[in-house]
Order: sequence, then structure tokens, then C-alpha cells
Amino acid sequence: MVKVITINDLKLMEKEKMEISPQQRLALKNFERFRSSKLSGIKNENKFQTEFQRFQSLANLTAYQEYLKDEYL
Repeated sequence: MVKVITINDLKLMEKEKMEISPQQRLALKNFERFRSSKLSGIKNENKFQTEFQRFQSLANLTAYQEYLKDEYL
């Protein structure tokens, strides 16, 4: 069974002072930038909460490699 490393896994690793690779650090940076840019444009509170929860799910379920793609740079 292959262990998928997610954005939340990387955040936990950083919090616990574990080393992460430059690619993992870039994925974290890209995810946070992407999340921030999407959330900052939302004016409706209900829509904001829905999107905020969606990003929490993405951070918990999506492999960090997703956020190394050009569309997140």
C-alpha cells in the first residue's frame, strides 16, 4: 500500500520540526497561495464557508504533488 502525503501531512511535519524537501515546501507554498487567492475574492459568507471547508478537505485528501503543477504556480 502506497502512503499518500497530503498538504496537511506536510504541515504536521513542519510543525514537528521534521525535514521536508524543497518540492514539498513549494507544494505547501503553492497550495496556500492558491487557497488565499480563491478565498479572498469571496464576499458572501456562506460561499466563503463552503469554499473554506472544501480547501480543508483538499488539504487532507489530495497528494501534495498536485500543487506542483503549473496551474498552481
